[in-house]
Parts: sequence; C-alpha cells; structure tokens
Amino acid sequence: MSMKGMEDGQVLSFNQQIIAEFRENEGRCGGMFEGNPMLLMTMTGARSGRQLTSPLTYHRHGDDYVVMASAGGHPSHPAWYHNIVANPQVTLEVGVDVLSAAAVVLDGDERTEAFSAMCEAMPRFGDYQESVDREIPIVALRPTG
Repeated sequence: MSMKGMEDGQVLSFNQQIIAEFRENEGRCGGMFEGNPMLLMTMTGARSGRQLTSPLTYHRHGDDYVVMASAGGHPSHPAWYHNIVANPQVTLEVGVDVLSAAAVVLDGDERTEAFSAMCEAMPRFGDYQESVDREIPIVALRPTG
C-alpha cells in the first residue's frame, strides 16, 4: 500500500480503521495486511505532547521489533518518525501483549543488516527504498523491562 496521494486526514482515518481491526482481532488484520506481522506503536507527539498510535508492519531481528519509516514510499518521513526521534520511549501492542520499548534509529552496519533482513522477509520494502531519493530510516524498537 502506498501512502502517495493520500491527504493527512485520509491517512489518519485509514490508520484508525487498522487500529480498531487490530484490537478487535487480537493483533491480526485482514485485507491487504493479512499475514503481515503488525504492531501498534503509541508514542508522544513531538509538538502536541499527545499520545498517538500508529499501526506498523514489523520484522523481528533478534529481540528487536524492526520497523521502516517508509511512509509507503512517500518522499518524506512519516510523522511517527519525527515523534520517536523527539521522544524515543514508546508502548507497543504486539498481538495481545503490551510492552514498553525504546525506539533506536539504526545506522551503519546495524542499519544495513536489519534492512537486508527485513527486505528478505518482505521484498516490497526494498521497492520502497528504490522509489525515493531519501534514505529510509530503519528503527529498532527495543523492549525495556
């Protein structure tokens, strides 16, 4: 799914539907997300200070939940990325489990390794990187406690 061409309000409405489906079905989503590993990440807004939740496809890499700030191939970083850079402490919902985590933007060899593993598991993520001029951030969500 590409977010290109979607207005901010459309993305929010789309996300709210996914969040509701996720919570109603113990972390599973159907349709275009059927079979994808999904999590909900709740973070603090960088400007608003409000609690905001984003549904994300993830890949397990060791103990980390790795997500890609692809915005579905959009030319700029998604809002959630700016929020976790400003406030890296997040809450994750994975299936029916709720856990605290620290969001860490990966770089260097660590980014390369996590990106390669994610693309091997879900090849469309490599397509997202090829479709944009920016380096798409790879974020490790590391459970804390």
